[in-house]
Amino acid sequence: MARKNVEQAYKLAREQYAASGVDTDAALRKLRAVPISLHCWQGDDVGGFEKFGTELGGGLAATGNYPGKARTPAELRADAEKAFSLIPGKHRFNIHAFYGEFGGKRVDRNEITPRHFQGWIDWAKKLGIGLDFNPTFFSHPKAASNFTLSNADKGIRKFWVEHGIACRKIAAAMGKQLGKTCVTNVWIPDGMKDIPIDRVGPRERLTQSLDEMFAVKINPAYNLDSVEGKLFGIGCESYTVGSHEYYLGYAVSRGKLFTLDTGHYHPTETITDKISSVFQFMPEILLHVSRGVRWDSDHVVILSNDLEEIGQELVRGNFLGRTHIGLDYFDASINRVAAWVIGTRNMLKSLLKAMTEPAKTLRQAEAGGDYTSRLALLEESRTMPLGALWDYYCAQQDVPVGSAWLAEVKQYEQDVLALRK
Repeated sequence: MARKNVEQAYKLAREQYAASGVDTDAALRKLRAVPISLHCWQGDDVGGFEKFGTELGGGLAATGNYPGKARTPAELRADAEKAFSLIPGKHRFNIHAFYGEFGGKRVDRNEITPRHFQGWIDWAKKLGIGLDFNPTFFSHPKAASNFTLSNADKGIRKFWVEHGIACRKIAAAMGKQLGKTCVTNVWIPDGMKDIPIDRVGPRERLTQSLDEMFAVKINPAYNLDSVEGKLFGIGCESYTVGSHEYYLGYAVSRGKLFTLDTGHYHPTETITDKISSVFQFMPEILLHVSRGVRWDSDHVVILSNDLEEIGQELVRGNFLGRTHIGLDYFDASINRVAAWVIGTRNMLKSLLKAMTEPAKTLRQAEAGGDYTSRLALLEESRTMPLGALWDYYCAQQDVPVGSAWLAEVKQYEQDVLALRK
C-alpha cells in the first residue's frame, strides 16, 4: 500500500478514535516502548547446538518438516534478524542453554560458561537488543527419567543445580554486557505418567534444589529469576511436580518472578484473570504467549479473543511496565521465520487494540453501574479501524505494511532457506 494511502487512512481513523476520547498518537508511542522476546527454539524446532545425540525430550514435540531449519548459530541469528526486520519496534531474543557455541566439543550442562554465549552477546550488542535465558532441563541423559531438580538421586539433583547456577551466571553476564536486564526462566519437565503414591517427596526435593540454585547471589540489575509451572506434559499426565500452585507459592515466598504461560493450564482456562491476581503479591511477572489447541500444543499465536483479553488486562491494569513478554511456541510445519513474524505482530496488535479502547468512558460506565453502556461500547469498539492504526505504525517503523512482509519471507526462503540441506 502506498505511504500516502496509509497516512490518509490513519488520519480518518485518528478522527474516529478521537470522537471516542482516544489519542491514537499517544497509543502508538506507548506501543513502541514495549519489547517482545522472540524465542530461539522456533527457528530450529528446539534442536540446540550440543553434540549429545539426545532426542528432544521433556514431553516436548515439534511436528512438521518444513525445509530451511537453522543448523548453526549463525543461521539462526540470520533468520532472527530477518524476522526482526519485519516487525515494528525494538525487541529481544530468548535463548535456551543448549544453544551455546561449543566449538564442536562436548560441554556438559553444568560446565557451560558465558564464553559459550559470547557470540550471542556480541550479536545482540550489534543489534541493540536485550537477551533472555533459560536453563535446559530436558534432552539430556540425566533427564531421561523425567526427574531433574526433584530426582531422588542426590547426584542427579546436584548436577541440575549446578546447571541452574551456571545459567544464572551466564544470564548475568548477558545483562551486564548489554546493559539490559536478562530474565532467566526455570521450567523443568519433572512428573509422572501414572498416579503417584508420593506427591510430597519430589516437591520437597524441588524446593531444596531451587533454594540451593538461587542461593548464589546475582545482581538483579543484570538478571531476574522466574519460575514456570505447568498443568501436565507428555509422559507426566498424572502428576507435575512444578504445578501452578507450587510455583506461585515458591515465587511469592522467595521473591522470584512468576511465569504465566498461556498453554500451561486446563484447555478451558485462560490466564487473563490470573494476571491481576498474582500482581497483588509480586512486583513483576514473566508472560509466555503461546496457543494451545486442545492441550499445550504450542501453536503460532493468532489474534484470538484469548490474546485480545490478555492485551486488555495488561493495558487496563497498567501492568505493561511490570510484565516481561515473551513468545513460546514451535511450529515446524510452516516457514519458521514467518512463524516468528506472525506471532510477534499479533501480540503487538492485541496491545494496540487494548491501548485504543475508550477506557475512560468504559470505566465511568462501570463505576456508575451502567453495564448496558459498558457492553454496548465494548462491542462497538470491536469494529473500530484498528488496521489503519497498525498499518501506519508499521510504516512509521519502516517495516512492511499489511501482508507485504510475506513476500520478503518468501524471497528469503528462496534465496537462503531453500539452499540448506
